[in-house]
Order: sequence, then structure tokens, then C-alpha cells
Amino acid sequence: MTAARAAVEILKREGVTNAFGVPGAAINPFYAALKGAGGIDHTLARHVEGASHMAEGYTRANPGNIGVCIGTSGPAGTDMITGLYSAIGDSIPILCITGQAPTAVIQKEDFQAVDIASIAKPVAKAATTVMEAAQVPGVFQQAFHLMRSGRPGPVLIDLPIDVQLTEIEFDPETYEPLQAFKPTATRAQVEKAITLLNESERPLIVAGGGIINADASELLVEFAELTGTPVIPTLMGWGILADDHELNAGMVGLQTSHRYGNANFLESDFVLGIGNRWANRHTGKLDVYTQGRKFVHVDIEPTQIGKIFAPDYGIASDAKAALELFVEVAKELKAAGKLPDRSDWAASTQERKAQLQRRTHFDNVPMKPQRVYEEMNKAFGPETRYVTTIGLSQIAGAQMLHVYKPRHWINCGQAGPLGWTIPAALGVATADPETPVVALSGDYDFQFMIEELAVGAQHRIPYVHVLVNNAYLGLIRQAQRNLDINFQVNLEFENINSPELGVYGVDHVKVAEGLGCKAIRVTEPDQLLAAFEEAKKLAAEHRVPVVVEAILERITNISMSGSDIASVNEWEEIATEPGHAPTAIKPLKG
Repeated sequence: MTAARAAVEILKREGVTNAFGVPGAAINPFYAALKGAGGIDHTLARHVEGASHMAEGYTRANPGNIGVCIGTSGPAGTDMITGLYSAIGDSIPILCITGQAPTAVIQKEDFQAVDIASIAKPVAKAATTVMEAAQVPGVFQQAFHLMRSGRPGPVLIDLPIDVQLTEIEFDPETYEPLQAFKPTATRAQVEKAITLLNESERPLIVAGGGIINADASELLVEFAELTGTPVIPTLMGWGILADDHELNAGMVGLQTSHRYGNANFLESDFVLGIGNRWANRHTGKLDVYTQGRKFVHVDIEPTQIGKIFAPDYGIASDAKAALELFVEVAKELKAAGKLPDRSDWAASTQERKAQLQRRTHFDNVPMKPQRVYEEMNKAFGPETRYVTTIGLSQIAGAQMLHVYKPRHWINCGQAGPLGWTIPAALGVATADPETPVVALSGDYDFQFMIEELAVGAQHRIPYVHVLVNNAYLGLIRQAQRNLDINFQVNLEFENINSPELGVYGVDHVKVAEGLGCKAIRVTEPDQLLAAFEEAKKLAAEHRVPVVVEAILERITNISMSGSDIASVNEWEEIATEPGHAPTAIKPLKG
């Protein structure tokens, strides 16, 4: 068979059932093999960067998934770089496959010939241009091994067109995936970590995205319940335990955090971090974050331990392997009566949860964004998967929405590229069509890859997209306050075709409808809930993306700190009575 056909057969035997991409001359032999082999559904993107984000959303929706994106030579590969960067930053395995000019002319400035392997290497676990057809099976086999081993991440394989077409000997019936390698904690290491935890008075667990990657959320909850230790999920770990769990102490950070989460953390004296990377938006200034508390760090990547700050003890281990031992040792200690009672400490974290809240209920017109998230909490239940990337919309959403299950907050954490949300949501909805998907964007993120809405219309991929529109680069405008400028962040203009918009410029409803989707514009807060309910019905009926655009006040400052978790600026008034935050996890206590 051709090397391209061998590659497709390997994809199938590695568990691939879906791919996202855009064909072109240099990758057409691979597409011919894809068609001839059958068994892999293909979603045609409108932009290759969009395909790479679809692949990432697909991976992140279910344990074991690996999203695949495919493109031709030259610009298709360079379009994928942002997708690779996003995936490696968040430890997400995706496989990018590109076409390439014939091997004889790669170095001769042939049409759309570029050294994509060299370009991609800094943002991939491996990037290879395969020069010998007989190596194709081994390169693909190794790619899956690398993506699954150690810290997960993306791989790029570049296939010259003549390599794709060359016939090789390959027996797919006897093909076997390589065993993935994952470091494993020892019992002695776990016993030492638990000894340090038991010696503390006010311990916390910081639960990172590595726990979700390892499909170990249930083990984390079991360990927390056994030891009575409150849990701080990171943004990437949000959903590991439900927001209404009595050991959920809230999120910590400069931006995507809760008032009670930061307050609880600052009261702690010991932190066990598992599967997290101490991201700077989580920690803020390290002297404030680390002062007065000991740290144990468990991470699958040995060089991650000590990278940001030196913990008191580090364990290189896959999160699931470590948590299995943590649960085992904790059960033994509990049976022997050797676990301290943490009930008073845990109760105090819940008291702060009931006292330190932000106001969401505002009746202003144009709307304050806080009211949008309040109504989203009413409209979208615990089964909802949220998808978002960056901006004030994401920050406010993380502060005010509620998540109850792992993989139900799918957020681009480290890279944060604008435009990620639409294609990622399409990838998520493709991977799991039965679970409601709700995407969240500001107007600029929405406009970056808006053409991908047509993919949802063509391929009948329904989801609801909540678009908060203030015709501003809101996060950048807020950051520019420190420089006393408001420069090149205004998106407003009077649209000659939609004068009813005033200065809000782009008519997102017309654009969404022009791309084959449904859209609803909301201008008053008491219309929001009905619009969300209507959007759910339209998505179910028409099987297309449905946009709900909320017209916001032009300028809103969202709570955040520029430096440390002890000095978050609360721009809006805080909640002082239960009616100020009616959808809070706990009723407000004075």
C-alpha cells in the first residue's frame, strides 16, 4: 500500500475516529487514502488554524481522545503553529499532519515549500519531515507514543507528496501501539507527602489540569474527602470537584479567582499541588503566594518541579498513579485513626464562601456583564460544558459561572489566542454530541475566526454561543489604565447597514445568519433568560450553532489584581445582601 494509506491505517488502530482539516494539492494523496480506507470522519474547516483548535477541543472533551488536524504544504503548516502552541502550553495531545513539496525540491524554493518541522519544533513534542516512505509507519507509531507519554503534548508530521505516494510493505493487521511511559510515584514518596500534610493545621490541595488529563478526578475527590482537605482547583482543573462540594474552597489568582478562594488560600499553611504548573495568573507575586506555607508539588514532568519556585518536596509522577497511592495510604491512616480532624478548617473555608461574594444582579441598560453570567447560571445546568479562551468575558465567566464536572470547563489557559473559542467549541461538540456545549466570547475573540461558524452549519454541529459585545478590547483597555492611555482598543463605528446598532459596529446577527447559523440580540437584562432558552430550542431544532449576543455597557472593569492575590481590585460594588448574588453557590451571609 502507499505510505499515505499506511498512515491512515495506523490512525485507525491508534483509536482515531475523527479528523479536522483542509485539503490541498500537496496533501491530496493522504486525503485519497482517507477516503479509500474509510472509518475516519472528516470535518472540513474554513481555516487551518481553526482545524487545529477543533482538534484540541476534540481531545479535551473525553479521556483518551487525540484530535487530528490535516493541511497542505506551506501556509497550512504555519497556520497550525498557533494550534500547536495552544496544545503544548496546556499539555494537550493533537496530531498535525501536513503535506510537503517533493523531497527533491524542498530546498529549491518550490511552491509552498517551507521547513515546517523547524518552525514547529519549539511548540511541539516532535516535528518531523519524513524523507523516506518506509519510515512513515514508525514515525506515526512514535508520534502516538510521544503524545501519550510523560507530559502530554502535540506532534507534527510533515509528508512530502512523493513520500505519500510511494508504495511500501505494511501489515496493518499486526500493528500494535507502543506502550506509553508515565512516571509513577513510590509509596515512600507519598507517605512523606502525607506526613507533611498531617503536620499542618490548615492544608489545601491545588488541583491542576494534569488531574483531568490523567482522568483522575474521582481519585482526587476521594483523597480530599478521606483527609478532609479543602481543594483549590486551578482554571485548568476547574470541575475536578463540583463547585457546590463542601471541600471546594474556590479558585485563586489575579484574574480568574473568587474572593473567598484567595482569602482561603491566604489562611493556609500547607499546599499540596497535583498536576499544576504554578501559572503566574494563578500565583501572582511569589513572595505573597508562598509566604508562611509549605509546598509539595506532584507533576508528571520532572523538570516542572522547581521551575517556578522550589517546593519543600517534589514528586515526579503521573497524577493518577500518585493519587492511587495517596488514597491507599490515606485509607490505612484513617483506619488506624491517624488522620487529623480537619472539619473546623474546612468549615471556615465554606464560611468565607458564603461571605465573600461579588455582585451579579444589576438592572442597568446597556447591561453590565455580571448580569449575563447570572442568567447563564439559571439557564444552563450542571451538565453544561463551557468553552472559552481569553478576555474580560473569560475572566468574568470564571469568577461567576459554576462548573460541576471535569472537562466541563474547556479553556485555553497558557496561550490564550483570540479566535480559539468557535473552533474549539465545534471540536468539543463533535466529540460529544449528547452534552450541551455553551461557548463564551467577547466581540473581538468572536470576530477572529467567525468564518468557522459555517463549519457548524455545514456539518450540523449545534451549540450555543454567548457573545458579550461592548465594542471594545476590554481586557487590553483595562490593562492600559496602568499606562494612563486608552489607545487603539476601540472597536466602535456606526454601521451604515445596521443603524439600529448605534456605535456597536459589526452586526453579528447578520454575519451569523449569513454563515448559516441562528442568532438572537439582547439589549435588556430581563430578556436574557428567555433568549438563552430560545437558543437551546433553536440549536436542537436546526442542528446549527446559535449565537446569543448581549449588548453591554461600553466600559466595565472586572475584578483583578496587577500584582498579587492579596490585593485584588474590586471595581464594582461587592454583594452585601442575598439579592445581589442570587445564583451564588451559597446564599450570602452578612
